[in-house]
Amino acid sequence: MKNRTSIKLQAGFTLYELMITLVIAGVVLSFGMSNLTEYTKNGRMTATANDLHAAFFMARSESSRGKTNITICGSATPMAANADCDGTWEQGYIVFIDTDGNLTRAGATETILRSHAAIESGVTLAIANGATYFSFASSGLGRGNVGGVPAVTQIVMCDERGNVIAAGGNSAARLFVATPLGRATILRDMARIETVLTINGLTCP
Repeated sequence: MKNRTSIKLQAGFTLYELMITLVIAGVVLSFGMSNLTEYTKNGRMTATANDLHAAFFMARSESSRGKTNITICGSATPMAANADCDGTWEQGYIVFIDTDGNLTRAGATETILRSHAAIESGVTLAIANGATYFSFASSGLGRGNVGGVPAVTQIVMCDERGNVIAAGGNSAARLFVATPLGRATILRDMARIETVLTINGLTCP
């Protein structure tokens, strides 16, 4: 009687198939990482622009509601109890009740309404006239250049990509505009951003 040898079939990948799979996975991951990096950069830019826009909107609303001067300015120590207008926008900024309108906090009597820490890492600001503040009158309108010191009018926000076309056909940079009336808006038009940079002798980044 003959013995019957059972043959077991083994399933799996050949070395060639495994190499092809790894190559395809590498290509997919490279595209995915590139998109993730771009997404992260766009998120930082959007957060920086939206935070500043929200601070301006709040300052304007509070000035008209409280019938008092409200100032927003760059601060070296924005999260400290004694924070004042002594720094740059990159370091952070504060929104406070500027009762006497002199762009400087008079201690605890001029309450801080909002504090914002240093801006997102990797984001740089190019600011027209090197302005460090914007002040609202009790009417809710901008006070203009207080004491001859220029108020913020335009801020270009950039990262390492500069003013280039990003996803959606808009610039990777952001242009923050504050009108003399105190209205703030954010633009992403590449040509307009380039014009602002050129006129003011600024670079991005």
